[in-house]
Amino acid sequence: MQALLLDGIGVKMRVRAVDDPVAGADEVVVQLYAAALNRRDYWITQGKYPGLRFPAILGSDGAGTLEGRAVVINPGLRWGDNQRVQSSAFRVLGMPDPGTFAQRIALPADHVYDKPAHLSWEEAAALPLAGLTAYRALFVQGMAQPGQRVLISGAGGGVALIAIQFALALGMEVWVTSGSDEKIGRAQGIGIAGGVNYRKDDWPDQLKQMAGSFDLVIDSAGGDGFAALVSLVAPGGRLVTYGGSLGKVNKLSPQLIFWRQITIQGSTMGSQSDFRGMLNFVNQHQIRPVVDRVFDLVDGQAAIDYLARGEQFGKVVLNIPQ
Repeated sequence: MQALLLDGIGVKMRVRAVDDPVAGADEVVVQLYAAALNRRDYWITQGKYPGLRFPAILGSDGAGTLEGRAVVINPGLRWGDNQRVQSSAFRVLGMPDPGTFAQRIALPADHVYDKPAHLSWEEAAALPLAGLTAYRALFVQGMAQPGQRVLISGAGGGVALIAIQFALALGMEVWVTSGSDEKIGRAQGIGIAGGVNYRKDDWPDQLKQMAGSFDLVIDSAGGDGFAALVSLVAPGGRLVTYGGSLGKVNKLSPQLIFWRQITIQGSTMGSQSDFRGMLNFVNQHQIRPVVDRVFDLVDGQAAIDYLARGEQFGKVVLNIPQ
């Protein structure tokens, strides 16, 4: 089969022929039609990920067929039996296991699900990791309810965008932050109440003036802005963090947390139960993930380079030739 391979750090990825995967015990082989990129794929190419092995087939998200059945795959392996937290054996497709940037993939049979019929191959491929992460952060850890006001940081990223779509479908009042006024405008086009550019020094004050406080905040960045997000949470509210792209949190006052009885909750990916719940929600509300741009598999390096620039609004997807 053909696969997009990463041979080492600083080496451009290229497509070449590799052996077909062989299904092990309780596994199946899925024929892939499309695969989506995630930030973790870029970080792996930069050497900023543990347990690197080369050559590697990256990619966590995929959609294709299994014996004529249209399917999507859950990329989170070995979650374990505890719904509250993943097991020590938990890992994500694409490192160290071979990922979805290939024509075929072997994976556990119970991680293969029916593709939502209303989605294209590209939309279906864009759904699994981002949808699962957003679903758990919003519903399981965030305990989101209709009518609540939610702030979602980083509008334009894949997880943030689908979290926005989920929150709107639930009937929440949705606000966002972004480093791009254009992306805020595009998010308003899909129904959010408003947003602010976090590159402006007074962005927390702007949000307080426009929206007040928030029942729920969903954040992927951390960094210096995290303390400001805590200050925007309403008394008794929740802040869910699922990423740290801006690094360590500084200048966070514990008084902001304990006096207003705020919950700060971590969230990572999700369980099999979360994945089923996410698919049910997507089917019920006919949600379509936003696909920013589609590249051919042979242009996978260009897709990674595009993702690295942070210009996308939605998911970047690879079309996989048959």
